Amino acid sequence: MSAPNIKQGYLAAAGAIAIWTGFNIASRLAGKSALAGTDILALRLGTAALVLLACGGLPRGALRDARLWLLTLLGGLGVSIFAYCAFKFAPAAHGGLLLPGMQPFLVALAAWPLLGEKPQAHKLPGYALIALGLLLSALPMLSGHDVGQVWIGDLMLLAASVSWAVFGVLARRWGFAAWPLTRAITIMAALLYLPVYLLWLPRHLAEASWGMLAFQALYQGVGAAILAMLLYLRAIAALGTVKMGVLFALIPMLAGLLAAPLLGEPLTVSLAAGLASVSLGAWLASRERRKAAAPTPAACEA
Repeated sequence: MSAPNIKQGYLAAAGAIAIWTGFNIASRLAGKSALAGTDILALRLGTAALVLLACGGLPRGALRDARLWLLTLLGGLGVSIFAYCAFKFAPAAHGGLLLPGMQPFLVALAAWPLLGEKPQAHKLPGYALIALGLLLSALPMLSGHDVGQVWIGDLMLLAASVSWAVFGVLARRWGFAAWPLTRAITIMAALLYLPVYLLWLPRHLAEASWGMLAFQALYQGVGAAILAMLLYLRAIAALGTVKMGVLFALIPMLAGLLAAPLLGEPLTVSLAAGLASVSLGAWLASRERRKAAAPTPAACEA
């Protein structure tokens, strides 16, 4: 791999990390507005589906594939609706903890029954640090402090994280390529959700400013749903999945640090310690054990 390609890979990784870190901030900003989680999901799916219809549309045969409908329910609807509704109650830092921070542990847990892959022993310290981080961040709740309805948001974030993990494991099991899969689950989710939203769900779009609506539509529908995926695929091609997993461990800490100045959310000692522990745990759990390279005969070297 040439140096320019490696550099481009790190730039793409930085872009994807920035967008997915900002997802927590933008979603919490929407949660503190008049918009409901159902409104944000409609903006995301409506915008993304229009863009993707112009960029290839549905892959051939997608509507007849039951596996894609299941992945749509998990990755196209489950993750987003739980996450957007959660940010009505939970702070952005909790999104960093429970969404990307929990993924190494939850993916390993889902891969055991679905793929037959047992958790690897060298990753156990990482999982333990993730658990410790969650315990530290929950100290105010466990010690009896009044945290209001934050726990409701945390449960929704956990549900979103479980949906994301199962979605990723099943997508890997069934061997779907990322870009056609992104187009399929986004457009199919729009086909399922938008009629329900328009006909039966309460709508609060008129109560929000045009600026907020445009920002959420572009950030969630173009940035988080499409651009971040393209950057992620570019980074994976240049750096590999292991390095990307390690870099993504930065997201919980970055989300917590940015939420304090941008949203005015308190960064307590226990929360900061929890963010650091989860980020370190995610980093350790994303690493692969290095195998000792066998000596290569000189005649075979290239």
